[in-house]
Amino acid sequence: MISLKRLIGHDTLDEHQHKSMGGMATFALWLGANVVVTTILTGMLFVPDLRFPVAMTWVLIGSLIGAIPLLLVGLMGQRTGLPSMALTRRAYGPTGSKIISLVNMAVLIAWSWIQALLAGMSLDYAIEATTGYSNLPLMTILCETIVVLIVLRGHLGIERIERWAAAAMMVLAAGVVYQLNRHYEVGALFEMPAESRNGITLGIAFDIVVATAFSWISTSADYNRNCKSGRIAVLGTYGGYVCASMIAMGLGAAVSGLSVLGGMEQTYDPTRLLSGFGFGLPAALVIFFSVMTTNVMAVYSATLSCMNVSPGMAFWKPALVIGVVTVFGALIPGILDQFQNFLLLIGALFIPAFSVMIVDYYLVGRDGYNAELLRSPHQLGRPTAGIAIGAYLIGAALAAYWTLVAPLSIGASLPVFVITGGLYWLGCALFTRSSLATQGD
Repeated sequence: MISLKRLIGHDTLDEHQHKSMGGMATFALWLGANVVVTTILTGMLFVPDLRFPVAMTWVLIGSLIGAIPLLLVGLMGQRTGLPSMALTRRAYGPTGSKIISLVNMAVLIAWSWIQALLAGMSLDYAIEATTGYSNLPLMTILCETIVVLIVLRGHLGIERIERWAAAAMMVLAAGVVYQLNRHYEVGALFEMPAESRNGITLGIAFDIVVATAFSWISTSADYNRNCKSGRIAVLGTYGGYVCASMIAMGLGAAVSGLSVLGGMEQTYDPTRLLSGFGFGLPAALVIFFSVMTTNVMAVYSATLSCMNVSPGMAFWKPALVIGVVTVFGALIPGILDQFQNFLLLIGALFIPAFSVMIVDYYLVGRDGYNAELLRSPHQLGRPTAGIAIGAYLIGAALAAYWTLVAPLSIGASLPVFVITGGLYWLGCALFTRSSLATQGD
């Protein structure tokens, strides 16, 4: 009989992790995590506000650009063996690292609520189609309970399940394309005129695509620290993410466009949407498993964020507590109605935080990015930690202002990323100059 101790993961913040992920495993992890219904829903936002070829061009450009910070943070994880939130200790110091970790944990929990509800929708549809029984709250609770059980197994369990999810979603994508070509004039998508429905402009679309990529930044080191080499971490992440975005957002844009051309009502219920195109139970089941795997990654990284706030905590304890919180949070009414705003909020919170960290590691210096960040009771940070916190707060304020109050035509994501990183780099340069001048005196 297998003991409970062997079934529960013993993941830590420690740099001593299993380098178990090869090229295909890394590619499959990032493909499986992003060929998912939430990414499909993101693509649905763009059409018919934008012409289909225009939308796909900007999905490609936004994904290629947005994935760069994602792979840079992932490479930091692979080189150091440290998870994302532990890496923040160097630039931000003990206080700043805990602030970033709490923000990250809150956003990932909210993201998990959305994922849990979508998984519940899919399972409820599947059960109803076969038995006639429908109970969305119960199915949502059941789905998130399964997520918690998988998370409790740790990163090894996640790696295994992502491979199956990637294969299943590729099969679904192929099936959707086949059905669309059979029953609809797909070529009409390329001639379909733009029609304002969701208030999406080129700038907003680009910003949403970039923000979607940035939403994974906080988790990339958590998984890529297990990659066998830096080359695998970079190529596997970049290839997997960009391919996933093109497939998932392309499907969303295509289905949305064809539904408009066919006079159908758009819906945010993915199972009913896809069933309208010749699927049904198979689609519901595949969507269920794909959403579940993405949610597993969110809950896992939220757990590591909690462990960074309270070092020494056993992995299973925060995993269980966060899992319970996500179970009941998924039952909040109307959370899908704020999906677009949530994507933009992610950008406001994540982009400045990791802009500082990327600049600190790649431009300021890599010294101190080692196991001592974990072992020191004081969480060794730079003397410029105050500058890092200040740059983050300025960046977050600008992101919120340019997103909610005075939106920029090009979106807020990239300007905030550049400005925040630039402010931190300039602050560090001035601090160094001042310190040298003081020593000279």
